[in-house]
Amino acid sequence: MRRSEFLRAVDDEFGGRATSLLHDLVLNAVGGRTAAQALDAGVPPRDIWLALCVDADVPVERRHGVGRLEPREH
Repeated sequence: MRRSEFLRAVDDEFGGRATSLLHDLVLNAVGGRTAAQALDAGVPPRDIWLALCVDADVPVERRHGVGRLEPREH
């Protein structure tokens, strides 16, 4: 997952709450940082996305493959 895909996924999932969650919600799974701090520290966006999903109770079926502009070819 690229940073741009991560940001798109957060916006799609959380809408108007996205900015607040990125800057205010502390995620223990990424070192006790907010998502924004973790991105700045070089934590892979995919790891941050999954941590955010767990802490925000995003259903499993909405956690994978999000944020991509084009579906991945198999």
